Amino acid sequence: MANAARGWAAAVMMPRLAACLLALAGLAPSAVSAQVIELRIDGPIGPATSNYVASGLEQAAAENAPLVLLSIDTPGGLDTAMREIVQAILASPVPVAGYVTPGGARAASAGTYILYASHVAAMAPATNLGAATPVQMGGGGPLPGGGKEPDDKASDGEKSDTADSDTAKRRKVINDSVAYLRGLAEQRGRNADWAEQAVREGTSLTASAALEQNVIDLVATSRQGLLAEIDGMEVTTSAGTVTLATADAAIDNREPDWRDRLLAIITNPTVAYILMMIGIYGLILEGYNPGALVPGTVGGICLLVALFAFQILPVNFAGLALLALGIALMVAEAFAPSFGILGLGGVVGFVVGSIMLMDTGVPGYEIPLAIIGATATAAALLMFLIVYLFARSHRGRVVTGREGLIGATARASEDFDQRGWVLLHGESWQATTTTPIRTGQTVTVTGVDGLVVSVTPDNSDRTS
Repeated sequence: MANAARGWAAAVMMPRLAACLLALAGLAPSAVSAQVIELRIDGPIGPATSNYVASGLEQAAAENAPLVLLSIDTPGGLDTAMREIVQAILASPVPVAGYVTPGGARAASAGTYILYASHVAAMAPATNLGAATPVQMGGGGPLPGGGKEPDDKASDGEKSDTADSDTAKRRKVINDSVAYLRGLAEQRGRNADWAEQAVREGTSLTASAALEQNVIDLVATSRQGLLAEIDGMEVTTSAGTVTLATADAAIDNREPDWRDRLLAIITNPTVAYILMMIGIYGLILEGYNPGALVPGTVGGICLLVALFAFQILPVNFAGLALLALGIALMVAEAFAPSFGILGLGGVVGFVVGSIMLMDTGVPGYEIPLAIIGATATAAALLMFLIVYLFARSHRGRVVTGREGLIGATARASEDFDQRGWVLLHGESWQATTTTPIRTGQTVTVTGVDGLVVSVTPDNSDRTS
């Protein structure tokens, strides 16, 4: 009986011991995390933000986290990045609680869509959300009503065509955004009518007003207070209905890894713009000084990184082409000086292209005019310096080639009255003259015929 009891105990305890060892080693197939994972959206929403949030949701699912707390403070962002985040939330088996925090924060524009998509929507006091009207791309006016009337000088047909085209484009973008946000509201059981109003009219709500109008689920003063209030709430995820157990859960703040931080830096439009300028001027300097290696290497790397960033960012290719043309014209001024005509055109093209470069009006995704002005000023000063140096060299006396020999002084190596030899610039030259010349006498070159120079005696020379 004793042996049987020991065998039974071993059979029961061995699997448990193995499971514990696997869990300690991090090899358990379904290790359960008691910690709430916190992700942060802070600032404009772009490719780096969407990659960070999507990766964080995947990690939370792999760790069986009870909840992902998505802290939000954003003025908005790019439509594609916002939709990637929304899709990741909708596909997440782990519940997501969107929380607009701290006090004074906002979930504007794209942030409103993300908050609506979250399984739990919460706001801290003194925060706001809304203004969800999409920003028109391509440099046009605002999407909702209030656009400019067609030019009075245009014909009635042209006015009608222009107005109809603009109205059709506005309606398509607005209706798409309305349907998108209403769908999220209906899925989460929130106020769909206000969602449509936020898109069509760009309205906003405070935290208390949002709670009254069933736009959010609750107002919480702190993260721990939020976790305590939603404890026991039932939400529906992609994996089914989940009952939240978050009252005593610890919060694990997950910061972006180095890849996301690097992507956030290089996809900043200002940084990408500066990298592009460093790349272009580095290659130009390498062209001026072949074999220098450092300008070419640094310039090539910076230009490739900038092009990678522009591939992700909403770039206006007409602006990029104008910017490249402007730089090409300024470079052409150095090789084919036109006394400023090419250079001035290059500066104008450079400035206009830089302003047009970012094809969106999303806050945080425009290139500051101060950066454009400083770069354009530096380029203009460089261009004017090139023009000045060219003009000065054009006025100066030629000191090389055939023209540089005429007027130069030499010294006679022998006596001669028609043809002889002179020492010119440290070299012996055959010379001709119509006046007898003595050895050692200083002479002036008056002409060059092949390898023979014509000389005349220097009358001021007193050498005997």
